[in-house]
Amino acid sequence: MILCIDVGNSHIFAGVFVEDKLIFRFRHDTRQASTSDQLGVFLRMVLRENTIDPLKIKHISISSVVPSLDHSLASACIKYFNIKPFFLQTGVKTGLKIRANQVGADLIAGSIAAIKQFPDRNIIVIDFGTATTYSVVNSDKEFLGAVIQNGINTSMKGLQQNTANLPAVHIVKPKQCVGRSSEPCIQSGLYYGQLGAMREINKNIIEEAFQGSPALVIGTGGFVNLFEQADVFDVIIPDLVLHGTYLALQMNNT
Repeated sequence: MILCIDVGNSHIFAGVFVEDKLIFRFRHDTRQASTSDQLGVFLRMVLRENTIDPLKIKHISISSVVPSLDHSLASACIKYFNIKPFFLQTGVKTGLKIRANQVGADLIAGSIAAIKQFPDRNIIVIDFGTATTYSVVNSDKEFLGAVIQNGINTSMKGLQQNTANLPAVHIVKPKQCVGRSSEPCIQSGLYYGQLGAMREINKNIIEEAFQGSPALVIGTGGFVNLFEQADVFDVIIPDLVLHGTYLALQMNNT
């Protein structure tokens, strides 16, 4: 069994793989985990509670965009699993020709999984997390760069924190564009603002990076299903980053 961990700014998203198959996944609030003991106890506990023996974990692979947690997480893996984890970071094998600097591990992980499933294609990976990110990979497996915008939940929190009368709302697809009270007005702005940005950014990426040639658009991340019917994606793969984290371990463990 292989434990793969995607450490994001809001959540730790993890999963267990057995023979290339993701059999179990779980989340944890990033901000509630800081010490190696907290992380180690949580990981062992959640596995046991779901009838997975922690002793059967043979490798751990991590992609992280939260450097402050990396040391604690590595120490937790060593102390509670007796495993030195693999980190997806600069210098490891990825199968990509990376043409950009300071690229987040989550973007690389998603791109690794994308080119594995869809070789010889121009690809845009849209990942909905704390930020909404667009990874751009051409048919020659070159990671050309990315676009980063506010995530939909981050935008909602920004409105709440910086206005006197606008509340936090449930993030849903609105029934209509024009709202008649604060909550549906905000929901509409969040949904259509993100959707409009996606369409415009995709159009510009295709023109600039691929010279107008078609691109496969993959959706992933926490809010991807919100836009499932919006005719933006060619395919939705919610666990893309975990699959890429798993593949990176395989490439570097041979």
